[in-house]
Amino acid sequence: MERWSSRTAFILASVGSAVGIGNIWRFSSLVGQNGGGAYLIPYLIAVFVFALPLMILELAVGRRLRGDVVTAFGRARPKFRPLGWVVCAVVFSILSYYLVVTGWTLAYVEFSAAGRSVEFSDFTTSYDPILYFIISAVMMGAIVSLGIKNGIERFTKLLVPLSFLLLLGLFAFSSTLPGFGDGIRFLFTPDFSVLADPLLWGAAFGQAFFSLSVGYGILLTYGDYLDEDVKLFSSSLIITIADLTVAILAGMVIFPVVFTYGLEPSAGAELAFTTLPRAFEVMPYGQVFAVAFFALLFFAAMTSAVSMLEVSAASASRAFNVSRRGVSLVLTAAVIGLGLPSALSYSAADLRFQGIRILDIMDETVGGFGLVLTATLIAVTFTWLLDDELLRREIGRGSRLILPMVKYAVPAVLALTLATGAFF
Repeated sequence: MERWSSRTAFILASVGSAVGIGNIWRFSSLVGQNGGGAYLIPYLIAVFVFALPLMILELAVGRRLRGDVVTAFGRARPKFRPLGWVVCAVVFSILSYYLVVTGWTLAYVEFSAAGRSVEFSDFTTSYDPILYFIISAVMMGAIVSLGIKNGIERFTKLLVPLSFLLLLGLFAFSSTLPGFGDGIRFLFTPDFSVLADPLLWGAAFGQAFFSLSVGYGILLTYGDYLDEDVKLFSSSLIITIADLTVAILAGMVIFPVVFTYGLEPSAGAELAFTTLPRAFEVMPYGQVFAVAFFALLFFAAMTSAVSMLEVSAASASRAFNVSRRGVSLVLTAAVIGLGLPSALSYSAADLRFQGIRILDIMDETVGGFGLVLTATLIAVTFTWLLDDELLRREIGRGSRLILPMVKYAVPAVLALTLATGAFF
């Protein structure tokens, strides 16, 4: 079994998994839609009180049981082994449409570098999105096929530091814009009156789990490759702070542009692909800014996609005794097939079901409910069925607080998040 070459390599890979489109595009969209700075209060509570303990549990379970997701569930209780496949299926389904959005970011890197002004509506009424989706999937599969050290580790060692450098450069430029002060005030000044809205809390908790990649089995899988001497609490805290830093910095990049050029901060998903490109066209050094911004989005998306594929690749490789290259090839072909309807829905084919694009249906169902399901399965199975003392020894520092949080509070919060989305 391969292991991470160092603690730094593990942290970079985990940060790469956590830092995805959710930190840059989705976080800023949710801040804009939920009253600016007010959103940060429930979000920070969700991150540090609930998502961080679940992250530590996943890493502890993966390292203690020395198994992928399916193996870990089987070792908790043999009859629970199918639940591991449920987790794999949900994550694989999310990956199938996540790669479509990854393809969009790759396309806009190319458009920006070529100096082409392409409206998102024109892009998604062509067949180009399908091509970029397939290219992204093949790149992801190639990285995973190379293994932990030669593939995932080498890839994240390059792209994670580069992503941070790009983000810092974009922030430095945004700080020179006339709307910088307004953007920062919007991001950090809370309107406490909106905190009574349950939808605000539901959005914040959903984003916290999504952003940190907890509840997917990704960190459980990564824990399997982790050496015994790595401290889980401090490592998880570093990953969490890095993830949060990227999200905040992204907001400090995007909102100054929004306020400088009179854009709508609550534009939602359109912000990245429709409104911001228009601002890039008229701002000084706009082409350079655009290339850096979309490259950052693509790098973040790709590192997350790689980690999602690794969940299924590790489980399938061990369960069926298939080589990593073989299983990566099969899974890449499978994810392209599964994701093709989502890609077609944002293309000239305009594939819909009952008037709704397939990608949007997948995001609302699998993305919205699937994460709640997988996170609940992981939290409940491994805190209720594994020996508490065994987990305490594995976790070390903070275990007496972490385990009760994951055992009781996290499932309760996940259920409330699900209920908020269903009834409000």
